[in-house]
Amino acid sequence: MCILCVFKIHMNVTNIKAIKRNKILKQGGKKMVLARLSMEEYTNRVLNVIKARFNLKDKSEALNRFAEMYGNDVVEKEANDKYIKKVLEIDERHMKKYGYKKMSIKELDRLCEA
Repeated sequence: MCILCVFKIHMNVTNIKAIKRNKILKQGGKKMVLARLSMEEYTNRVLNVIKARFNLKDKSEALNRFAEMYGNDVVEKEANDKYIKKVLEIDERHMKKYGYKKMSIKELDRLCEA
């Protein structure tokens, strides 16, 4: 076997291992990523408290719950198609009703005082 063939086989095996290691599952319509974590003792205690407080099955659910509770402070959730369509429909109705109406500074000040 030539070196190039050995390299290709090695890369395929490595990619397969990486895919298995970071395996993405679909569960309940959501993508789930399998991950192995190392955590500090304090983090473990926090997850155990969340698990107990919300009556969850395992630490994976506790970590997901923690991300739901505090994740918006760090990362915004992606808007789904249904929400985007709703916003566009509201915008279209508004534009049909009011158009590109210009407002004077006095009108704007009056609105801001209310």
